[in-house]
Amino acid sequence: MRSTATRTRLAAAAATAGIVVLAGCSSSGSSDKASAASCEPAKGKVTLQYWNTVPGMDKVVDLWNKQHPNVQVQTKNISNDQYGTLGNALKANKAPDLAQVGYDELPNLRTQSAFVDASACKAATAAKSKFVPWTWSQTSFGDTGVFAIPQDTGPMALYVRSDLFKKYNVAVPTTWDEYATAAEKLHKADPSLDMTFFDPNNAEWFNGLLWQNNAKMYGYSGGKWQVSVESAQSKQVADYWQKLISEKVVRTDLAHGSTQMYAAYQKDQLATYVGAAWGYSMFRDNLPKQSGKWSIVPMPTWGANGSSGDWGGSTVAFMKGSKHLYESVEFNTWLNTDPDALALENKLGGLYPAATAGLDLPALKQGVPYYGNEKIFDVFADASKKIDTSFAWGPTQKTVNLALQDALAKAAAGSGTLDDALATAQAAALKSMKDQAIPATAGK
Repeated sequence: MRSTATRTRLAAAAATAGIVVLAGCSSSGSSDKASAASCEPAKGKVTLQYWNTVPGMDKVVDLWNKQHPNVQVQTKNISNDQYGTLGNALKANKAPDLAQVGYDELPNLRTQSAFVDASACKAATAAKSKFVPWTWSQTSFGDTGVFAIPQDTGPMALYVRSDLFKKYNVAVPTTWDEYATAAEKLHKADPSLDMTFFDPNNAEWFNGLLWQNNAKMYGYSGGKWQVSVESAQSKQVADYWQKLISEKVVRTDLAHGSTQMYAAYQKDQLATYVGAAWGYSMFRDNLPKQSGKWSIVPMPTWGANGSSGDWGGSTVAFMKGSKHLYESVEFNTWLNTDPDALALENKLGGLYPAATAGLDLPALKQGVPYYGNEKIFDVFADASKKIDTSFAWGPTQKTVNLALQDALAKAAAGSGTLDDALATAQAAALKSMKDQAIPATAGK
């Protein structure tokens, strides 16, 4: 979660070869490799620090603390400036034992030697079988270690104001072509009604759209990173949304999770929301009067391409400097595999678990009252099976995202196009890697 209302979770399954190389690019060498001695249980009581952005996580931690009097955990919510706060703590050598880190931020922090390898702890390596495989491959950096435990994922779907579609006799779209047609029909029927909003300052969301279209932003071969941010698949997505923006059937003046965004939905000015599994609690908690008016359906597809996208998702990382690795592993695995913990995290924070057992939680098998008692998590479960697991993040993703956002904002304001934004992001990726002496070349 980037703020109290906005979650930035999951990134994609990074290609194993690329991640191995990334580990090799780290300046840490073997300094972040946990030693056997470092995984021995502490003598006496232990207090761990765990920083995160999840609403209600303090209640989950309370449950642990009641059950484990000798290993107490203190939690701190860093929603207001997640990575700024974490970065400052790392520079000051005051990082917590554990911290929430998005999948897409793992490579960037890895190059900064931010993590400790917990693979010396048998419980850490044994946890691999408890998680969706592609999430584990991200946290282990291609089986070179265990730097984090997967927490949640963000398979994407389409949130629909079904009452508005019914009112104007418009069919709920199943493809992106149908989505554009429906946008025109709804806006024509009610000029104050737009299909959705395009937030130019949310690169993670836009990346999820690219991911769905099987865009390969990064790859690795021949000893170099292949950067293809502006691939043909990426341009197809950019051109599509550029057309919707130009036709003024989507808004560009709303920030995700903002008061203004919720106000627009409350006033029936927006008919859909393209979001991730964790978003279900946002509408439930912020728009209670619209209970029963929303449905969640599969994300529109690109013709015969039935792939899904992913937006957001996080891990709980083992931070460099922790003096209690054994206890950190113990708490981290409990936090992300224990049924009671997972149920609370889903109920209070809207987390969609990365643990395979978490997908069988009773709460994820039942209808959700706010959504007309629909079994919405069946939609997300199906979407998660259709995600391109070869999608990879680059080692300088944060820099690339910032460049992309800046260019997207200019395009939304009428200066340039979304295609231009892709070119800007491509150039930023190549330059940032060159600046860090990471071998890279433009891919196809």
